[in-house]
Amino acid sequence: MKEFLKNKFLLAGILVSIFVAGFLSFYASSSPDGLEKVAEDKGFLDTAQESANSGSVLADYGVAGIDNERLSVGLSGLIGVVVTLVLSLVIFKSLARKK
Repeated sequence: MKEFLKNKFLLAGILVSIFVAGFLSFYASSSPDGLEKVAEDKGFLDTAQESANSGSVLADYGVAGIDNERLSVGLSGLIGVVVTLVLSLVIFKSLARKK
């Protein structure tokens, strides 16, 4: 783990990811994404069903129970970065051990 944190390039990438996910994500477009836009244009958007994960803590780009939208979106982004980083480290460490 120490070697990983000594790598300035990886550390810079993690810090940029945290900044983008935690602070800039709030300013992302609220317009529908591509799939939703096509469904709207073709007239079948009203047949869409809720996702199986729609009731989860991190549904809809926010953290459930946090009323401040800016904080909710930023925290959701930070959680996503941390979870992705931890899973990646675990996967890559396990693959490195097999060799």
